[in-house]
Amino acid sequence: MGNRLSRIYTRTGDKGDTGLGDGTRIEKDSPRIEAIGTVDELNCVIGMILVEELPELVELCLVEIQHDLFDLGGELSTPGYKAINQEYTLGLEQSLDEFNAELPFLKEFILPGGGPGAATCHLARAVCRRAERHVVSLARQEETNPDILTYLNRLSDLLFVIARVLARAEGGSEVYWRRGE
Repeated sequence: MGNRLSRIYTRTGDKGDTGLGDGTRIEKDSPRIEAIGTVDELNCVIGMILVEELPELVELCLVEIQHDLFDLGGELSTPGYKAINQEYTLGLEQSLDEFNAELPFLKEFILPGGGPGAATCHLARAVCRRAERHVVSLARQEETNPDILTYLNRLSDLLFVIARVLARAEGGSEVYWRRGE
């Protein structure tokens, strides 16, 4: 692969629009760009988790998710292009089942926290939910691949479970939500 980015600044977006993968230009605050930007933000938060000391299987899983998110962002940035399919979600479900098998049942909701990696993973889960909402908004206006929504929905579940795994690995604890009276 040659030099894809010979210049970092292009000046083409200085007036509030940006280019898509197919060459079309759209406003930077469009639902499509909101979805793309939030997926990018999610990938960055996962990168923050990856700087922590992690169990090897968690690290491998999160790196794979980062690659998936680049595929997903590429699909969102190129109308008519499809990258995400059911196999992506099946991979998440397999990881979810493996990580969750070692965890105790939840009796109540837990508060975000548990250690640096766990807390950051909870943040990633919340950003993932926002990405999912932005894709729902986009799907109301334009045809989108339904596998993207399934993937993001399952990813948020997996990030929750990984946060629980990390809370234990980091020696933290889970604080159960105490219902107000």
